Amino acid sequence: MRKILSFRHSREGGNPSPERSPWRFLWEMDWLRRTGVSRLCGNDVRRGEGENGFGSPSRSAEHGFRSLRRSAEHGFTPVRRSAEHGFTLVELMVVIVIIGLLATIVAINVIPATDTARVEKAKADIATIEQALEQYRLDNLAYPSATDGLQALINPPAALAQPQRYRRGGYIKKLPNDPWGRPYRYAVPGRKGAFDISSLGADGQPGGDNENADIYSSEL
Repeated sequence: MRKILSFRHSREGGNPSPERSPWRFLWEMDWLRRTGVSRLCGNDVRRGEGENGFGSPSRSAEHGFRSLRRSAEHGFTPVRRSAEHGFTLVELMVVIVIIGLLATIVAINVIPATDTARVEKAKADIATIEQALEQYRLDNLAYPSATDGLQALINPPAALAQPQRYRRGGYIKKLPNDPWGRPYRYAVPGRKGAFDISSLGADGQPGGDNENADIYSSEL
């Protein structure tokens, strides 16, 4: 660039001076503006003008390149540095509140549905045992006694009057427990019929409401 400036100066009739003068600075800046070189220097040229009154385009450009290189070496951009710092306390609190609300909604909707499903499962089990008892009665002409209980549906009772009438393999493969892990109760006679199959509900105690209510086959 210095050779070009010297060449341009010599063509216009001047002798290049090693010392920098304000007139030469103004001429150089006007030439840089016309040739577009000042755009390469950016704000650094203007900053040099304000600080020194003169300013060097090459020094300003080199300073700008050094600043960009230092920024690249220390994390590229302020956006990346802020991302590396993680979440703020406010953001974490918002996330925790949202998770708590979702957990509450799930609990409100899922827990009652689970209790209802258990009650329906108990009713389905009782209906299956009722069908097995009816088949037992058709083959053996009577329901199992209270002493024989529901085990008579799996193995023939010892006191059976006509063992040959008992169906091979029994009338049910396995006696299920109620959804709360307790065996179903069998009573002969029942409250409203020849027998009753019942479950005491979730609490395992007589009486109760909702999922704790007793379930009787004669009331289904």
